[in-house]
Amino acid sequence: METPILFPMSPEDYWRKLSEVMDGLLSTKLKQGSYPVTPPGMTSRPLLSIKEVCDLFQITKPTIYEWTRHGKLKPYKVRARVYFLMADIEALLRTCVPNGPPVLLDPVR
Repeated sequence: METPILFPMSPEDYWRKLSEVMDGLLSTKLKQGSYPVTPPGMTSRPLLSIKEVCDLFQITKPTIYEWTRHGKLKPYKVRARVYFLMADIEALLRTCVPNGPPVLLDPVR
């Protein structure tokens, strides 16, 4: 018994044609600028773990938990871990020292 053919072309032709269509769509979206290259809300700054934020501010984990509960820092969960954006940390520093110079932190490694 023969296998029924659902497409009027060979599988190789189907996948080649599908690849051409997808390449065309993606290149059009990228040229229009309507396809996000980086995820929304993410910048080139790294994410910091709770321990790194504690080390940076010289505070304890319960203080970080208080800050997230009061909305001073927004946590981002990646699987079972919690991270904070470096941009959010810099914004928190600017609110703590409103008339000071702009604060740019080096990534904690």
